[in-house]
Amino acid sequence: MRQKLETEQKALEINLDDSVYGTFAEIGAGQEVARYFFQVGAAAGTIAKTMSAYDKIYSDHIYGTEPTGRYVCQSRLYKMLDHEYDLISTRLTHERPGTNFFVFADTVAAINYSRTIKGDGWLGLRFQLKPDQEPNELILHVRMLDNDNQLQQQAIGVLGVNLIYACFNYYEQPKEMLQSLLDGLEGRVKIDMVRLTGPEFDHIDNRLICLWLVRYGLTEVAIFNPDGQSIHASEFLYKKDVLVVRGSYRPPTLVNLDMIKTSNQQFRNHPKVEASRTFLMTEITLDNLRSEDGELDEKDFLDRAELLCALGQTVIISDCEEHQRLVSYLADYKVKQLGLVLGVRPLLDMLNNQYYQNMETRLLAAFGELFARNVRIYVYPYMQEGNAELMTAETLPVPEGLKFLYRHLLDNQQIVDVKGFHAEHLHIFSKDILKKIREGASGWENMVPPKVAALIKEKCLFGYPTETLEFEY
Repeated sequence: MRQKLETEQKALEINLDDSVYGTFAEIGAGQEVARYFFQVGAAAGTIAKTMSAYDKIYSDHIYGTEPTGRYVCQSRLYKMLDHEYDLISTRLTHERPGTNFFVFADTVAAINYSRTIKGDGWLGLRFQLKPDQEPNELILHVRMLDNDNQLQQQAIGVLGVNLIYACFNYYEQPKEMLQSLLDGLEGRVKIDMVRLTGPEFDHIDNRLICLWLVRYGLTEVAIFNPDGQSIHASEFLYKKDVLVVRGSYRPPTLVNLDMIKTSNQQFRNHPKVEASRTFLMTEITLDNLRSEDGELDEKDFLDRAELLCALGQTVIISDCEEHQRLVSYLADYKVKQLGLVLGVRPLLDMLNNQYYQNMETRLLAAFGELFARNVRIYVYPYMQEGNAELMTAETLPVPEGLKFLYRHLLDNQQIVDVKGFHAEHLHIFSKDILKKIREGASGWENMVPPKVAALIKEKCLFGYPTETLEFEY
């Protein structure tokens, strides 16, 4: 079991390691990381230079301008890492042979006096683990939870030390690397994006990094794109209209594809939605990844991720079984109109949970948290096995004490049925397909998109009984 070290001890160990040498560049509220290394002593063995470009004009002259006008962003972090790493490697490679060079950079905005800024930032380390080797890189996005400016700055200092120590000491143990980022910071920050790249991390799937972030409590939401790269909501969702299609996708079926396409078209046609500024995402929750005994199968997750990426989907992995937690997360990025797409049975489960958990005093408040004015739930119908009758949002058997409120949500179109669905697909159930795949039976191929069927066979996904692929971390 990993021993948790104090922040000062981590900084001192780095300072006493004469094989590493680097630069610290910090913008905005992130002025605290280098201070730890100076305070513990022996910093001359570690720090080549510190840079604190607080003024935007000075910062622009050093690192270039930002077209968006935003300084706390991913592109700014990369410009800082590029500029400083080029300088140190050009100037010192011949002067310090056998040295592993690094550059730490951060750009951070702490909470302000008026509380209009909650506090977040980008931190990154570009670092060598072998002299003369191409560098590796870890970048992350952090949301700060302390309600005080100085506490947030201090948290960034601790996080920066944790990041540097993790990269040089836990690079062979990626799960430990991630979990150690929260040492001394439990309850004070959320880390909702981590991207690992470089020669030492070629074997690491960043989709798995997203899963670990959520699984080990670093965040409630992580996102990856169709290329399998970790991405952050602030970089592509700001002030857009967003549709999230929730499901298990085990595997993605023709029903799932129809659910995505028809709901997306309906969402884009809504008068309050700007079709050219919409963004579609699919979501899997941890609850959907766990087996009956509560275990989480990482191979099963990667099989689903592989197929969703092949279908061109941007994927959310979340611990937001309660829908309002996802709504709250996305609200931080000024999402204009938000659509959540659910099957009718998950909607019924949600309504029952809200009703029976809040039936005394919080029922209206609980629904108010979920059904903000810019949130709509799109409901895809369900056909019970052996029954030709459809269950829809209109015919849903809601609890008696909820009928008046539910009717209000229907009449105000905050809950709407998905229109234009293909009823001929409703007899398809993923559990039946999964069983056939594992048994090597035929007939399932016509129940999934052609690309999904081909990949399941080619890569032996979901226990397809052919040549076994190795999976090891």
